[in-house]
Amino acid sequence: MRRPALLRRAGLAFAGIALAVAGLAAAPAFAADPPAAPLPAWEQLSPAQREQLIAPMRERWNSSPEERQRMLQHARRWQQMSPEERRNARRGLKHWEHLDPDQRKQMRALYAKMRVLDEDGRRALMAQWRGMTPEQRRAWVKANPPPRRDDAPRD
Repeated sequence: MRRPALLRRAGLAFAGIALAVAGLAAAPAFAADPPAAPLPAWEQLSPAQREQLIAPMRERWNSSPEERQRMLQHARRWQQMSPEERRNARRGLKHWEHLDPDQRKQMRALYAKMRVLDEDGRRALMAQWRGMTPEQRRAWVKANPPPRRDDAPRD
């Protein structure tokens, strides 16, 4: 199911988080230096290179049994994304990483509210949000708090 454009834009940061949780955004250690030639296909990687790629995911999987189902769902969703959707998710993750805690709280609240609105409601909320001052946004978040982390919708 494709989400409406406004919801996708508002949720870009959350898509990025999902990728990080699923271990799909981990960069291999040997990619730190720009390669002179394209990197090989998976089948052509050495066992050590494969281990470098898999180890972070293995660690997350083993250390968080309660998160395994969600991690698997995110991996499946990632596989279903188009290349453009994957680029947007990566861009959202980079954006999310640079937000301060207050901005992240605001984005969680905005995203949660947008999930329950129809297309017209999302457009109206985005127009309203863009016109708000930082103080107005904080007041809006106080009146429309984001769901607690354990209550947050996960799909």
